[in-house]
Amino acid sequence: MRNWLLPEYIEDVLPAEAARVEQLRRSLLDLFRVHGYQYVIPPMMEYMESLTTGIGHDLDLATFKVVDQLTGKLMGIRSDITPQTARIDAHMLNNQGVTRLCYAGSVLRTEPDGLARSREPLHVGAELYGHAGVASDIEIQRLMIKALHAVGLGTLYIDISHVGIFDSLIDGVGIGELQEQELYAALQSKDQAAVRQLGQTLSPDLLDVLCALVELNGGVEILDTAAIRLPKTDKIQKALDDLKKIATGLADLDVKVCFDLAELRGYHYHSGIVFAVYAEGYSGPLARGGRYDEVGAIFGRARPATGFSLDLRGVVASLPAAGKTSAILAPAVFTDASLTVAIERLRSQGAVVIQDLPGQEDYRAELGCDRILTKQDGEWVVVTAPELSNLSIGSIHE
Repeated sequence: MRNWLLPEYIEDVLPAEAARVEQLRRSLLDLFRVHGYQYVIPPMMEYMESLTTGIGHDLDLATFKVVDQLTGKLMGIRSDITPQTARIDAHMLNNQGVTRLCYAGSVLRTEPDGLARSREPLHVGAELYGHAGVASDIEIQRLMIKALHAVGLGTLYIDISHVGIFDSLIDGVGIGELQEQELYAALQSKDQAAVRQLGQTLSPDLLDVLCALVELNGGVEILDTAAIRLPKTDKIQKALDDLKKIATGLADLDVKVCFDLAELRGYHYHSGIVFAVYAEGYSGPLARGGRYDEVGAIFGRARPATGFSLDLRGVVASLPAAGKTSAILAPAVFTDASLTVAIERLRSQGAVVIQDLPGQEDYRAELGCDRILTKQDGEWVVVTAPELSNLSIGSIHE
């Protein structure tokens, strides 16, 4: 019944959940701020050329499109905020050094997405532009793990890969785009038989290596196995070295680090390390991200980039239910200056104070108050409330 006036997979966020989402949104933005990430608010709509340039080209089918009545041009309602932050970095800020940006806003997708299976996820994320080294990958992943811990999650599992390994293996072997995409899909699904079937035109040695990717998953020790089973090229060796540095860089955090070299999430636009975080009780990734260094060239300015995002509504929906909200009920007296002073003092200290209204005695329980503001010996004091619906108006007023 929540959706009876709304499109499928579009929902209202009701007060209890909305309060929790907003509290966590603020705490995450504060966390990003103290790490040097500047908050940006991109527009909900842009011209399609902007939304689907660079890393956004895979989002075309996920984007709702409308015609701009002022210009007649095709516009899109954003389905991801990352392409927008890349545009802001490249064309609006124009910094020469490192730029750190963060964001929190709703996106709209043509198909349900994320943990909440919603077409309107709330994306919260951080992006780092202008640094191509593994140190910035570590910084972003550490920030992501801190963010998920701040949300209230316990032990996390981070799954890390490097799309440069697959790219290096198929580079220059003369396979077509369709075959490449089919191999990519087979590796993603860990279907070794499909990899062998699709790779019949490849050399036996290359085909064996591609099949080996399916088996190369586990802890940091799997990287040593990969160094033995994969070709000894400079690009592959650097990728494996970077993955080892990532493991070292996350060692002090409460996270279990795993590697899966067949995981090629976002292969179309990611250029290096990719990652996703999981936790028990969740059916999919809590957050994901990676490096997308090619964005700089597409926007006309070489700007390497790495970042992550999470769907805050999806994360909150799977958390244990929040406890009852604490609030104070104040009497419906509007001529007592001392009461007004007492209410404002409590509110300035962060307390929720709801002032009663005449004629609402029977509905006080709906307010969720667990205390009352009452006058004792000439002073307004807060006391624990009995069942509010059973109180007479006079027992609150005096």
